[in-house]
Amino acid sequence: MAPQDALLGWDEDTTAEAYAAFTRAHPMYGSTSCDLARRAHLADSRLVVDLCGGTGATAEAILALAPADARVISLDNAPAMQRIGRRTLADPRLSWVTAPAEELAQHAPAGGVDAVVCNSAIWKTNISVVFAAVRRVLQPGGRFVFNVGGGFANVIHPDQQTGRIGPSLNTLIRQVAARDYGYTPPPVADRNGPKLPLETITEQLAATGLALVDTEVTAQHSTMAEKKAWLSIPVFARPDGDFTHAQRMDILAKAYAQTSPDAPTVTSWLVVVAEQPEGRP
Repeated sequence: MAPQDALLGWDEDTTAEAYAAFTRAHPMYGSTSCDLARRAHLADSRLVVDLCGGTGATAEAILALAPADARVISLDNAPAMQRIGRRTLADPRLSWVTAPAEELAQHAPAGGVDAVVCNSAIWKTNISVVFAAVRRVLQPGGRFVFNVGGGFANVIHPDQQTGRIGPSLNTLIRQVAARDYGYTPPPVADRNGPKLPLETITEQLAATGLALVDTEVTAQHSTMAEKKAWLSIPVFARPDGDFTHAQRMDILAKAYAQTSPDAPTVTSWLVVVAEQPEGRP
């Protein structure tokens, strides 16, 4: 089953608006989307799926690299996210389909698709079902490209280890919450346990029949100001537990006040490229 914490809150207007505003103001999603689209080898593609496409940041990157006559299907199960996307990304080559990732095969054309790209969201799906659906719809030689946040995948890029100056914003948030709200953080093992390590991904791809082509741990460089903006989005706000959003924003503001807006931050990503074998049945 998909992790329950990944399924809540996305179909809320406040989250959709804040998420869309973040993607317009900050480079993280645009940068990771461009990276995934490049790895998908879209030069000859005619139909591409943006899986868990949200408000369309990844679809926009796909459209920029795909041929002029290519079409993109953005599939997401949160109508609120897609409402924002339809308003901000009007392109006749882009179709919006409201459905969970697990139902991909039910919404792909009979002729199949040339690539499936998923930015930042594969961990919140039932991957055994999703991988099987991707296998069903991909054309021979077609690529399935996705990424997983370093904390979820249990990977860390060397830049994240060497580039940190002082405590992370998440650490400061937990300290402020403990001081001002009596918050007791969960044990480190529970808090940082990987949700989708590479070993699990490799096993599931093999079980499905998709060929693993490449994996890479990449680094996303940003600033403390961007990190604060990301943690202001309701579904990403911290800490977990019985807090109102207003309380979380109070905690975030106090934690952020202990940092510098331009202080560098680094996040790690596990990028995975799989492929439909030639001559599939």
